[in-house]
Amino acid sequence: MITPLKPTPALIHDFLARQRELPFTYQAVGSTRTSPPEGHDVDHTRVSLGKGEAAFEAGRLALQQWKQFDLDWVTAGPTDTPVEVGQPIAVWARKFGLYWVNACRIVYVQAEEGPLTRFGFAYGTLPGHVEAGEERFLVEWNRQTDEVFYDILAFSRPRHPLIRLAYPLMRRQQRRFARDSAAAMQAVVTGGRAE
Repeated sequence: MITPLKPTPALIHDFLARQRELPFTYQAVGSTRTSPPEGHDVDHTRVSLGKGEAAFEAGRLALQQWKQFDLDWVTAGPTDTPVEVGQPIAVWARKFGLYWVNACRIVYVQAEEGPLTRFGFAYGTLPGHVEAGEERFLVEWNRQTDEVFYDILAFSRPRHPLIRLAYPLMRRQQRRFARDSAAAMQAVVTGGRAE
């Protein structure tokens, strides 16, 4: 959905209600668990969040609160959406004086204990999204080295005609999101802003 006005909570609620039961717009649902499918652009970003259990727990909590979208140009909401399989979420960004509102649904949640302790989830695109694909957000604690990482893996291709025309710009925006999201997570974990 494209709108000249900033999306209100009511608009987001109605938009997601219409998208909730629609099918995903791509075939390889869940493949960010293993490897992205061919024929899509793939983005992978991995940054350090620090060391130890406290850094991991802060990163986990930040993902549950959608802090990776706590950016001045892109937002996800409603921010009280639980990180559970099947939950729809809207992601919107302002570009060219318009708000581009996109619909996604959580495909899987990953919670693993062990030498590599992980928490994360992936969402996939619905018909109300300008692209087709999936994006995974993961916090990982390597207990052997004590290092904690934030990891984003995404695959996509354009769906909307305007995005096809301006795809090089869209690819720059995708890379910008990965950088900004990583910086937001680092700030939350090191600054203790996850609540």
